[in-house]
Amino acid sequence: MTGVGFFEILLIAVVGLLILGPDKLPGALRTMALWMGRFRRSFDDIKRDIEKEIGADDIRRQLRNEAIMDKFQEGKKQITDTVDKAKKQTDSIKSNLDLKQQILDSGKSKADSPTDNSKPADPVVSPSSPESLAPQTKASKEPKEPNS
Repeated sequence: MTGVGFFEILLIAVVGLLILGPDKLPGALRTMALWMGRFRRSFDDIKRDIEKEIGADDIRRQLRNEAIMDKFQEGKKQITDTVDKAKKQTDSIKSNLDLKQQILDSGKSKADSPTDNSKPADPVVSPSSPESLAPQTKASKEPKEPNS
């Protein structure tokens, strides 16, 4: 336990005041603060140099790049899943259309070929032919007898 508590700081201040006196204590504190600042800066410089040697920055960059690549892979997977779903849907639509086309083609081929149950076609009578103008009655088919 290297922590310095309030009591220890108070004890150091009282001893410093007794040894140095009230006139020299503020200058001594300033000098001590300068030395502490220099020590911290040099310690930070040494720490920075060690981090460079170890490659901590490179490791951080690599971890960051890996995180970005993971996000890209997730996005790529989502896109490929979406494309696969779209392909499946288009294949399903194509197969439905092909099936409908086959049904239509088979229906046309049945309509084009005559079957055994079909009736012979009725002869077409044009309206200008004499048969169509004459009434079709029993009396008209028999020869007329002269009236006597």
